[in-house]
Amino acid sequence: MAARAYWQGQIRLALVSIPVEIYSATKSGASISFKQIHEPTGKPIHYEKVVTGVGPVDVDEIVKGYEVSKGEYVLLDQDEIDAVKLESKKTLELTQFVDAHEIDVLYYEKPYFVVPADDLAEEAFIVLREALRRAKKVGLGQLSMRGREYVVSLKPCGRGMVLETLRYADEVNKAQNYFREIPDQQPDAELLDLATALIDRKTAPFDAQQFHDRYVDALKALVERKRAANGKKIIEDKETGGGRSGSNVVDLMAALKKSMEKGGGGTTTGAANDTDAPAKKSPAKKPAAKKPAAKAEPEPASAKKPAARKRA
Repeated sequence: MAARAYWQGQIRLALVSIPVEIYSATKSGASISFKQIHEPTGKPIHYEKVVTGVGPVDVDEIVKGYEVSKGEYVLLDQDEIDAVKLESKKTLELTQFVDAHEIDVLYYEKPYFVVPADDLAEEAFIVLREALRRAKKVGLGQLSMRGREYVVSLKPCGRGMVLETLRYADEVNKAQNYFREIPDQQPDAELLDLATALIDRKTAPFDAQQFHDRYVDALKALVERKRAANGKKIIEDKETGGGRSGSNVVDLMAALKKSMEKGGGGTTTGAANDTDAPAKKSPAKKPAAKKPAAKAEPEPASAKKPAARKRA
């Protein structure tokens, strides 16, 4: 395997130990980075390690320190930190199993691929993978990586398994602190039906390839235009790309109905027929609209007044 293992150790379930290797399941996508430049000279800005009253210092003179009180530090060498004994540095012990839906999505942090370390580990690895699959459970344990101990989950994924680091409880904000001001009420039934129909129309299988970072594309295009303009300042039109955020509040019912009429590349045949029906009926209504105009020829205003008196 070409990639370098992020972690090597063993998964332990009771008395069974399975040597495994863990690889990062994600990578950095397309991005564009900027450097700080000294405008008068066009040269990049550099940063130096400096000590107040001393000035720049050599990297070899720098150690890690923990502040125990204002201005007082306990200094630690990297060797001392690495020597801290923690079993989870080399062993992931599965201590609990839960249903996947019991773990709130807020706790998931980063995924890793898990593979057997060698041929001898394959049989035990496959047994654990299939046992998790049959039980429809996720294994939980703790694992130390890169100077930190994580809570992790383990579940089957194709021929291998996926380990996901989880956030600790104190790292997740409580939702009620943000949601308590939202009214606890049921929406209008017709509005709900329209919104559901719109969701159904736009429902399709997830395909990550359909999405890409449009901001990166726009920045790259800006860089090219800037080069072509020989450094001349370029300001994008603020109105470009639509200004929905600045529009006034519109009637929700009308907005949902209009969204349905637009279709939006709908895939449901029934929904498409519903939106076609009003369009077919509209031409038939045009002749009917001409009749009131013929009656109103003498004087529309005076013609309406007698009718109003009769009703009185």
